[in-house]
Amino acid sequence: MNDVEENCRRVVERIHTAAARSGRSGEAVRLIAVTKFVSPEKIRRAAALGITHIGENRLQEALTKRDSLRDLDLTWHFIGHLQTNKARKVIENFDWIQSVDRLDLAEKLDQQAHRRIPVLIEVKLHDEPSKSGMPAGELQDFLPRVTGLKNLEVRGFMAVPPYSDIAEESRPYFRRLRELGVLFGLPELSMGMSHDFEIAIEEGATMVRIGTALFGSRQSTP
Repeated sequence: MNDVEENCRRVVERIHTAAARSGRSGEAVRLIAVTKFVSPEKIRRAAALGITHIGENRLQEALTKRDSLRDLDLTWHFIGHLQTNKARKVIENFDWIQSVDRLDLAEKLDQQAHRRIPVLIEVKLHDEPSKSGMPAGELQDFLPRVTGLKNLEVRGFMAVPPYSDIAEESRPYFRRLRELGVLFGLPELSMGMSHDFEIAIEEGATMVRIGTALFGSRQSTP
């Protein structure tokens, strides 16, 4: 999978097909290109095809790429686990934050922000100890506190199901996140990656985070 252009076309086609199965337009699903360990040159090639939402989970790597790609009109999403001591830099360099998962982080982001910034609440829908996220059962108390912060605009939820080679096994987790979105009246659902994004779209994803299907297997350096 070295042909970025062909990969991008195939992924976009699959997004539109999955959206049609759920009675929606493909334009209702935002493709977030996950660019961890992806070179700026490959990002440019994807951007030339109209893929301009970029997801990064490592701050320092993202800063280097932003500098190289400053001439492009890109929208940057922070999708990784975020430490409070990096809140200011993330606020300054990202357009969306998809991984707000605790109150101290939300408050720190609010303090550092000088503009309204859209955020997603990362929800933990399973018991894997290595995964981040706000437990679904705590959202009832957590959300009013975050929505009350003046500089954070809570748009919806993000989640990562337990990995499985069988995409269908992710469906119950995606369905649960959709139910939470309906319950709390939040429209954005960031869910689904290269191996299961079509299932996520069928269950209502408005954003899918795709790396490998676009850029192929990646090494530890861009």
